[in-house]
Amino acid sequence: MPEFDFKRFHIRSMNAGSDEERGAINQELKDLYASLSEEDKKDFNEQLQKFLTTQVARIKSDYESVHGLDRPN
Repeated sequence: MPEFDFKRFHIRSMNAGSDEERGAINQELKDLYASLSEEDKKDFNEQLQKFLTTQVARIKSDYESVHGLDRPN
């Protein structure tokens, strides 16, 4: 099972200098997906879901820690 480096795509997209550059990065990811076998697409989707879940949890934690600063203990 190949390991997909979604963090690399995510960081590149966040640091893109323009919408066109971000679109090219997204197209690169789409092209990678299109080139995969059906079994690898399944692994890709599972790994992407795990990455997104982890990122959302991290953002939620960061938000809660900052938001909580405005409230007394």
